[in-house]
Amino acid sequence: MWVRSEESEGMKRRIRNLIGAFLLVSIVFICLNKQIHHYLEIPKEVVLFEGQQSELASIPALGNVKSSNPNVVTVGKDDKQVSVDAHQTGEADVILQMAGFPIKKVNVKVLKDFKVIPGGQSIGVKLNTKGVLVVGHHLIQTKEGKKSPGEIAGIKVGDMIMNINGKPIQKMNDVAPFIQDSGKTGASLKIVVLREGKTFETKLTPLKNKDEESYRIGLYIRDSAAGIGTMTFIHPGTMKYGALGHVITDNDTKKPIQVQNGQIMRSTVTSIQKGSDGDPGEKLARFAPDNEVIGNIVTNSSFGIFGTLRTTIPNGIMDKELPIALSHQVKEGPAKILTVINQDKVEEFDVEVVTSIPQKFPATKGMVIKITDKRLLEHTGGIVQGMSGSPIIQDGKLIGAVTHVFVNDPTSGYGVHIEWMLNEAGINIYDSHQLNKKEAS
Repeated sequence: MWVRSEESEGMKRRIRNLIGAFLLVSIVFICLNKQIHHYLEIPKEVVLFEGQQSELASIPALGNVKSSNPNVVTVGKDDKQVSVDAHQTGEADVILQMAGFPIKKVNVKVLKDFKVIPGGQSIGVKLNTKGVLVVGHHLIQTKEGKKSPGEIAGIKVGDMIMNINGKPIQKMNDVAPFIQDSGKTGASLKIVVLREGKTFETKLTPLKNKDEESYRIGLYIRDSAAGIGTMTFIHPGTMKYGALGHVITDNDTKKPIQVQNGQIMRSTVTSIQKGSDGDPGEKLARFAPDNEVIGNIVTNSSFGIFGTLRTTIPNGIMDKELPIALSHQVKEGPAKILTVINQDKVEEFDVEVVTSIPQKFPATKGMVIKITDKRLLEHTGGIVQGMSGSPIIQDGKLIGAVTHVFVNDPTSGYGVHIEWMLNEAGINIYDSHQLNKKEAS
């Protein structure tokens, strides 16, 4: 009996020791696993501008951290984080180690210091379409009944009439002579139509209303559009600008307007229709009395309108150049917007960046912002139409522009990251000659 009891106690001790060892290993593993998890979250690539600092990890390094090119990037670490400092244009690899073994390599690209002037000014916008835009059909009362020659020819709302009988069409007045000539001769019109980026040819035979002498094509057409918006940025070196932050669509067709050319002018906000749940508000404005054209419009895209200014247009509140923040540098938290709510006075208002999505490729709706400024909420109810393009500024950097309002919550809406607007304006902040041969290759 005594021998069995001793063997039993020994077995119990071994089991307790095994359990203790297992628990110890588990605790150590969990601790290390947490550190490893943080290391795995460190990005493989970081892009910075000269003079900027970026946090790589919010944990202390478990080993050495070094830079392959200290002239370009140096590394700092303390008990809480690992960070990198960008010194000059170029590229370097930052190696993080654990227990003497490299576990993570971060490629750091340093771009030449880049700055733009923030906007905030209210602008008037005039767009001239490529060809003439079809915005509706109408029926002609003929002897055989009601007909629309345009609809019979397969032309749809949103189509652009680019060419008639081999002649380019640029404005509505270009169309009428072809219609009347066709009516007199009885010959059908050969029409080239642009639809969703592709062209096709169709034949259209104008018809005469039984109570009139003139011929008609049964289409409502338009060759221009006008509205207001907000300037986002001006690049002082080239005088290129970006505004609105979103595409301009036709009110009737709800499709993007294909721009032949356009102009921007100063505008004055006369009143504001306050927004409410389910009913977005609107800035009411008029073009400046002198109708002076201050710039052209060459692009109307998902990221806004773009062109070149003829003259400087100070905003009177923040006319110095500001650095920009790339999408991965934008943080959740307080920010400011510049916009006009009365006459032509640009003012600064408080907002909050609720969420921001780091984007590797151009994309819209990269941020969600919320208006927190009490005075702005009292005047507008939040984000209103005409506020699109208002520059968003965080920590002294231009990070993007207001683009859309949430219909069911006018205090909040979307923003677009500034780097995509700059890209659309033809301003290459990633210019390959700024980096060393390794990146250029």
